[in-house]
Amino acid sequence: MNIRFDFVYWQLILQFLHQHYQIIRMANHDHEVWLESTRNRKAPVIRLVRYDIDWSSWLQRDMEYAAHAAEQLRKKQFRRRMDVLNIYITTYPPVDDWTFRIARPIVAGERRIVMQTMVIHHQNMDAMLQQLSHLFQHSFSIQLPEESPYIEYELEWLKQKTLSFAEEQLEREKKIFEHGKPFFTYLFMAAQIAMFFFLEWKGGSTNTLTLIQYGAKFNPLILEGEWWRFFTPIVLHIGFAHLFMNTLALYYLGPMVEKLYGPLRFLFIYLFAGFFGSLASFLFTSSVSAGASGAIFGCFGALLYFGIVHPPLFFRTIGVNILTVIGINLLFGLVVPGIDNAGHIGGLIGGFLASSVVHLPKQRWHKLRLLSFGVTVLLTALCLYIGFHRPFSEDPKLLVALSQQYIEQKQYDRAYDLLKFIDADDAFAAESYFLRSYIEIQRKEYEAAKKHLQLAIKKNPQFHEAFYNLALLYLEEKNYEQAKEAASRAARLEPNNKSYQRLLRELEQLD
Repeated sequence: MNIRFDFVYWQLILQFLHQHYQIIRMANHDHEVWLESTRNRKAPVIRLVRYDIDWSSWLQRDMEYAAHAAEQLRKKQFRRRMDVLNIYITTYPPVDDWTFRIARPIVAGERRIVMQTMVIHHQNMDAMLQQLSHLFQHSFSIQLPEESPYIEYELEWLKQKTLSFAEEQLEREKKIFEHGKPFFTYLFMAAQIAMFFFLEWKGGSTNTLTLIQYGAKFNPLILEGEWWRFFTPIVLHIGFAHLFMNTLALYYLGPMVEKLYGPLRFLFIYLFAGFFGSLASFLFTSSVSAGASGAIFGCFGALLYFGIVHPPLFFRTIGVNILTVIGINLLFGLVVPGIDNAGHIGGLIGGFLASSVVHLPKQRWHKLRLLSFGVTVLLTALCLYIGFHRPFSEDPKLLVALSQQYIEQKQYDRAYDLLKFIDADDAFAAESYFLRSYIEIQRKEYEAAKKHLQLAIKKNPQFHEAFYNLALLYLEEKNYEQAKEAASRAARLEPNNKSYQRLLRELEQLD
């Protein structure tokens, strides 16, 4: 093998590295190398081979091998299509006819691999370098050394220089993933574990009323101004399995994102993703929801944004795994009932948007960040406007139960506001009217209370408690006749109730 053409091989590698290419594979004792652009994922992948070709049949077999290897690389990197430039550096061309073998590109992998081949030898080197310069819009030049006793040392120096430059590229890439230690990840993990035990102590993490009391996403209360419920669900979980799965996901995913973006950027991404997940759930689902899933999907969104900024690096490292996990989780959310998939998708979008606003550390991109900030603000404002101005359909049974809890706690205003969400045609309308009348009695709004009790009786003629309370109101007004009639109805509906019977006897004695 002519050592002077080894210089051609290593000089070409070094010049491609300076053109933002990176070594992704090296084989055959350094005589075969694959290069990929670090800037443009659509740029051709380059394969360089240093081999003195004798027969064109070897060339054909190796080209077929290269096309197969390129297809495997394409699948690994999750690409739809891959263009490959396959370059052979040989001292002399094959001894038999070979030009027809490289006249057309090889198309393989169901037309997803298109491989163009070049053969550089001592007779066509200048022409091939000119062709490369035209293809890459960069001037390629080769300096062949003179024969000397030190030529092997010179070649070793060139090789080490090239490999050192490639190593520096890898070190720069590694630094992209090392921007601080994962402080906030572990803080959020501790917070959600602590809140789980707190909920268990206060009534149970699967108790809907307990979840609502301590900050779960509940649309009626958000509509009443409790905006913090867009954030507090991030640290609340419904049952141990829910807590375990989300804590495990955060343990593996959080440190990666926090080291990639740095602690403060991660804090913004995580909180905004959690908020946007709750906002999406607020828009599209009426159920009570809690959990860090939206924020965790925001971490996926942050990694997707990283993939947009550094596509070759993304797909060469974590890309395929991340896309697979996202797909599995979204499919799981669609198939399994009871999962707030709107919150997951919202968190994914929120994490992507937040990442585009803060961007990666030490990378400016001011115009893109400003545009992303504008889009994020407009989209958030639009979602909030729609959410607060469209009709909601809530579970009336849950509204009644929660209102009763607030009444027991003497939080009458909160209970009254919730009862307004129960429609007049709903099956729980009578209970709603009755509870509203009870609150109005506590407020001494007796006329309003009578009106709601009458509506409750109209909805449910068997509502003996409503008749009894109405009788008490009439008695307060000294309207004994109507009081006696209402008390009589209550006593007939519930003859074993001593309070009803006693009130009726007192009214009869007044006659």
